[in-house]
Amino acid sequence: MAIVLNELLGVPGLKIYQDTDYLIFSLDSILLASFVKTLRQTKKIVDLGTGNGPILLYLTLKTKALMTGIEIQSHSYELALKSVKENNKEDQISLYNKDIKNINQIIGKNIYDIVISNPPFYKLGEARLNDKESLNIAKHEVLITLEDIIKEASLLLKNGGSFYLVHRPSRLCEIFSLLSKYHLEPKRMRLVYPKVNKSCNHVLIEAKKNVNPASLIVLEPLIVYNNDDKWTDEVLNIYNGKEI
Repeated sequence: MAIVLNELLGVPGLKIYQDTDYLIFSLDSILLASFVKTLRQTKKIVDLGTGNGPILLYLTLKTKALMTGIEIQSHSYELALKSVKENNKEDQISLYNKDIKNINQIIGKNIYDIVISNPPFYKLGEARLNDKESLNIAKHEVLITLEDIIKEASLLLKNGGSFYLVHRPSRLCEIFSLLSKYHLEPKRMRLVYPKVNKSCNHVLIEAKKNVNPASLIVLEPLIVYNNDDKWTDEVLNIYNGKEI
């Protein structure tokens, strides 16, 4: 193991513990956290598959809501605990080393304003597995499927609550079908492109529970890199906490 303490963002003082032998957090987690809209009345948030906690730590910059992280991998959970303590966020963030499936029976049903997930992207057999089991669990649907996560999100949310998801655009049809199945209505979507003239590689989605169908707002594309391979100004602002 090679545990390191890094800056989470360009914001001074926000730290995160990571193990370089495990899956370290990537930009998609930060883009998802930035995409989340919190309101003054937002009181409870849960992150399904929190890893070492980057999304919840980022959200402490924009909300005082109580937050809960669910992580099945013990080592990632322990790193998240260390990070929460390092940033003195124990009063705001609670963590559970549990399976996401049926977590509503432990942390409460129909009570959350926001549920977030950066889930495994690949179905089993869709992409080659890694030699490390921890990476397979994080990247592939080894222990949980997309449907499991969407179902649980719906059970956790109060009516009108928001579910936020980052995923691959190739699974958009499946995502919309599952959202409908579990009474979640897509409200906002943003496509993420690595560069101009490159194919979209991520999609950010917000859906609301048990609301009337309405027009889906498709936001302007988010471009990650300029042609010189440096982050665009918008991504730099997100990373540095200036978009909050």
